[in-house]
Amino acid sequence: MNLAAAFSASSSSGAPPRRARATSVALALVAVLLSCRPSAGHEAFTGKVVGVADGDTLVVLDGTTPVRVRLHGIDCPERGQAFGAAAKRLASSLAFGKRVTVQERGKDRYGRLLGEVVLPDGRVLNRELVAAGMAWHYVRYSDDAALAKAERRAREARVGVWSEPDPVAPWRYRAASR
Repeated sequence: MNLAAAFSASSSSGAPPRRARATSVALALVAVLLSCRPSAGHEAFTGKVVGVADGDTLVVLDGTTPVRVRLHGIDCPERGQAFGAAAKRLASSLAFGKRVTVQERGKDRYGRLLGEVVLPDGRVLNRELVAAGMAWHYVRYSDDAALAKAERRAREARVGVWSEPDPVAPWRYRAASR
């Protein structure tokens, strides 16, 4: 029922004009509140991971709809880059076929949903990849202290990409490939 119909229904029912006005104001407020979506970053959905495109991009079912999810705040090595395949394998072993919770963090310039992926055991996939040295904390797009700490520890332990003498960040690799 739209607001005009609600107003005329309450007016035609013999309700005093003040009550009709109060009813229409209340209905308008409810309509506004229901139409407002929470800001990006506060929504979440749970679904099965049905694809792993690379280390930092998954396909997760939201109901029956496949959603391409780019892991927020991290950047994994590209396919042709050292550790690119290893990053994809780790993401697959941790998430493929599992029901995960995606905490939405907006969209990227390609229209992919940006998200934090919470694994069934409560660990966050984004952090696990950084901690294993399979991803950089993407500070250009994230100020997440947990990601920064995970990268610092991975660097100190010289694991994954940090075992290389001079690892090339994926964004530099992509720029050089253009």
